[in-house]
Amino acid sequence: MRKQKQEIADFTDSYPVFTEEMKATHTILVPDMLPFHFEILFPILRAEGYKVEMLTNHERAVIDEGLKHVHNDTCFPALCCIGQYVDALKSGKYDPDRTAVLITQSGGGCRASNYIPLIRKALQAEFPQVPVLSLNFAGLEKDSSIKVTLPLLLKLAYGIFYGDTVMALYNQVRPYEKTEGAADEARRKCIDLVTAAFRNKTYSRFEALHKQIIATFAAVERNHTKKPRVGIVGEIYVKYSPLGNSDLEKFLLAEGCEPVVPSLMDFVLYCIINTVNDKKLYGHKSLSEPVFALVYKWLYKKQKLVIRYIRENSDFYPIHDFEELRSFADKVIHQGVKMGEGWLIPAEMAALCESDTPNVVCTQPFGCLPNHIAGKGATRAVKQFYPQANIVAVDYDPSATGVNQENRIKLMIATAKEALK
Repeated sequence: MRKQKQEIADFTDSYPVFTEEMKATHTILVPDMLPFHFEILFPILRAEGYKVEMLTNHERAVIDEGLKHVHNDTCFPALCCIGQYVDALKSGKYDPDRTAVLITQSGGGCRASNYIPLIRKALQAEFPQVPVLSLNFAGLEKDSSIKVTLPLLLKLAYGIFYGDTVMALYNQVRPYEKTEGAADEARRKCIDLVTAAFRNKTYSRFEALHKQIIATFAAVERNHTKKPRVGIVGEIYVKYSPLGNSDLEKFLLAEGCEPVVPSLMDFVLYCIINTVNDKKLYGHKSLSEPVFALVYKWLYKKQKLVIRYIRENSDFYPIHDFEELRSFADKVIHQGVKMGEGWLIPAEMAALCESDTPNVVCTQPFGCLPNHIAGKGATRAVKQFYPQANIVAVDYDPSATGVNQENRIKLMIATAKEALK
């Protein structure tokens, strides 16, 4: 037992730490969890001196590398992220002596909060000189986390809002574009517009920038063919990551559907309001709770503005109102259920049904108990309130075949198309 404790202590003390000097020398690799948002957020981090780069390696070798270092029952998202890191470092494209890796952490009651030790253990076996960075707002990994100042926090918040708007409008234009590639061109213009605003320090012109984004997508010529709208909910990584969900959005487009992906800001607000709720529900006293309450009010006010801009300046569906999401959750499950994505999953299912999107894919990593309970487990309760709900829960894990996943989704799509007739 003494030997085992010593080994753990030696490992804990021996990992490389990302220093301030490394900002100038090291490339920081990031898994491709948020393709839309990272195009906006990365330039913000680069302006802070961090040379971040998103990984796009999706080959089977990525999963195989992940399986070498992560038990397949541990966490599929961890396996994907670690597999991407190791595969990229083995590719020869990066110098391990001048490379670091970055992972985001929410700090919730989930195995995701323990990714850092898993990543360090994998890298110690292959590339022990590579430091691991954390981007979190919960005070985790203080010696190796990106220093989040108030100005940086403000920029990241604005960046998430702009990313949500671009993602929402792109998904409403792409299935109906008359000229192939027009939606992608509009997306590129909007990303360039927003990144230029951050570069010129005009990113806080919230209304003007949103109106330009909306006008850019509204200018794309669209046909009026009615297609099934299919929402994507579930665990945060597999909901957004093309590697994690086997390119689900691309698959839905190929099947003649319109993907509907809830906003990233909803997850941010979910994490914040859970901290506020802890005091109300459990009497948990925290000095940071009043700060979180103020941050929540500010972010929610901004979200309401985005909804108003979209409604007043276009015929697009607006993003979801987070307070409405909370009211939808109360129909199905208590807001005290906050492990993983908790009550947010059934809340988003209900919100989709309320907004002409009764067809839903609930993406779940195999073995993710909180999300199976709040996701697949809550489906029946959601259907009691919304009999038209057409929900399919799909497990994503290293042994799952794409054919099985796609066949399950195709059955849901067939039902959706029949209902549309």
